[in-house]
Amino acid sequence: MMPPKIKIIAILICVFLLSYVFELVRRKHLTEEYSLGWLVTGVSMLTLSIFEDLLKWISDLVGATLFTSTLFFFGLVFLMVICLHFSIRISALTNQVRRLTQHVAILDTEKENLRKALGDPSFEDVAPRRGKF
Repeated sequence: MMPPKIKIIAILICVFLLSYVFELVRRKHLTEEYSLGWLVTGVSMLTLSIFEDLLKWISDLVGATLFTSTLFFFGLVFLMVICLHFSIRISALTNQVRRLTQHVAILDTEKENLRKALGDPSFEDVAPRRGKF
């Protein structure tokens, strides 16, 4: 049986996590895409914290001797999945930034070539110069 203090703390942490995620989505600091994983994890952890029989069954299934070890194990698995997901997203965004930077450089070169071909010194740059964003 899980000690009552641990159970209460686990439930309070899960409720805080769920309410905080909802608040972040409401204030548009977190998109729905990313909030789904946090909500599923929070509800799962809350369910395991409330229903000790389910937690005992899962603890026996994974071979954990303490209920809290099972909760921390699933929390660690979630963090590993989140880190992998963010690594994939960062890689995709890095490639996108590289492509956009190359595209902007090509457009800037074409603009300079057009300016030189027109020989129009009154043509002013609207965008900032390279390297000064």
